[in-house]
Amino acid sequence: MKLQIYSNRLSQPCRAILIFCKLHGIEFEEINISIAKGQHFTPEYKVINPMGKLPAIVHGNYKLFESHAILIYLACSFPGVADHWYPSDIQERAKIHSVLDWHHSNLRQGEVHYVWNRTLKPLFGGKLDLEAAAVDEKLLSKSLAKIENFWLKGDGKFLLGNFQPSIADLSLVCEIMQLQIVPESDRNRILSPYKKVLQWIEDTRKATNPYFDEIHSFVLELKSVLTTDSSVGVNEETKQRSQAVLSKL
Repeated sequence: MKLQIYSNRLSQPCRAILIFCKLHGIEFEEINISIAKGQHFTPEYKVINPMGKLPAIVHGNYKLFESHAILIYLACSFPGVADHWYPSDIQERAKIHSVLDWHHSNLRQGEVHYVWNRTLKPLFGGKLDLEAAAVDEKLLSKSLAKIENFWLKGDGKFLLGNFQPSIADLSLVCEIMQLQIVPESDRNRILSPYKKVLQWIEDTRKATNPYFDEIHSFVLELKSVLTTDSSVGVNEETKQRSQAVLSKL
């Protein structure tokens, strides 16, 4: 049974799953779903994921959506995945779940809405909303502070003081990497106060390379076609170039 992954590399959770599979030699077919064309809303895709979101997987007759659930499934279903990614110890495993649950209602909420309102919205026919982005940034910064001062406590390089990465590290770092597509001045303002977070991002990148850089190359490609200062909006030429990048997926 060959694993099928329905994804789009603009999606942070999709990138985490693709990196995990490549890192562990899990064979898969990547089925690209165009967000720009709304393919995730089509009846055909909703047979796979009725929620109309990415990612989703099909493994034989088994269908699954929600990225954290998928990462857990992959860690438990395929041989050769080291225990530190999703520990067999029930208490250590529960700690991983605590980070993942926190992620969805804190870091992800702030980051997704900030990047959308600050940079991405014009690419999908909307207008920048810098007032909303300012509100989103507060939640994002609060979440980064929580990672810096709580989740990265202990002697280890990774979340929960661990010395090896888990699926939580990969999921959260892929989330933060979306900030690569906002103006550099904004990204530096947001991330520079959090030295432990910056080091943790680099440590997770090193632990999952070369696949981390490979899968994130699209983010950097998109960044290259965005205006340096998107506070003035995205001009038509840049929009067309950006849509051309999106159409590759």
